[in-house]
Amino acid sequence: MELDPQNAFSAIQTGIREASALVVAYAFSVIGAVLLLIIGFVVAGLVERWVYAGLGQVGGFDLTLRRFFSKIARYVVLGLVVVMVLGQFGIQTASVIAAIGAVGLAIGLALQGTLQNIAAGIMLLALRPLRIGEYVEVGSISGTVEEIGLFATRLRAADGIYILAPNSTLWTLPVKNFTRNGIRRNDITITVSNEDDLDRVQQSLIEQAETDKRVKKDPAPSAFVAELGDATTAITLRYWTSVNEYQSAKADLNKSVLNWLKAKV
Repeated sequence: MELDPQNAFSAIQTGIREASALVVAYAFSVIGAVLLLIIGFVVAGLVERWVYAGLGQVGGFDLTLRRFFSKIARYVVLGLVVVMVLGQFGIQTASVIAAIGAVGLAIGLALQGTLQNIAAGIMLLALRPLRIGEYVEVGSISGTVEEIGLFATRLRAADGIYILAPNSTLWTLPVKNFTRNGIRRNDITITVSNEDDLDRVQQSLIEQAETDKRVKKDPAPSAFVAELGDATTAITLRYWTSVNEYQSAKADLNKSVLNWLKAKV
């Protein structure tokens, strides 16, 4: 079958016109998409900086949380930009949003433990039951807090061991913070004979504490009978020091009381 040159030429012209129409139509879509992307990235950066600066005006708002929420704001804007760009090409954005939601749900279920740590990290940073530099005890975990992240918290144990604790563990258990109140109490208990002058022993223990400048005058040190026995009595010296001087004062007063006991004997 011979091809009619006139029909062939007409078909080529029709094809060129249709292709030109498509190029023009999609050229505007591509240009619009590029402009949307450029504007979207600029706006996302501005929103990130505004959120970061705005949260900085809130007294005591944690730096890590400021960075986290400002990044979230940036990604929300970028997500909206992507949806708008897809709309430029005639893609049904409602179905795209539904698909993103389904994917997000699947990821959330798969990363349930990780998301729990993030939520716990946000609560730890917002409510601050522990802060960097504080010595805490949470269940079997104890140490000085070095970093509070969104997933886990880094601590240094008293013997220098590195500890990385999941935030969900720190959030779900009671936190015992040894540093927060600024002062700590210590008790030194000794045993003396029932034949000793208990009033004199109590006064001597108080004098041992009062001679140490690290011991607080308010609350003042005290001594009291802690336990009675058939032949001996347990007497406790109770005193308060600042958190930073607790260990050194404890060691020195233990030694001082021991020397006093030896001298008494």
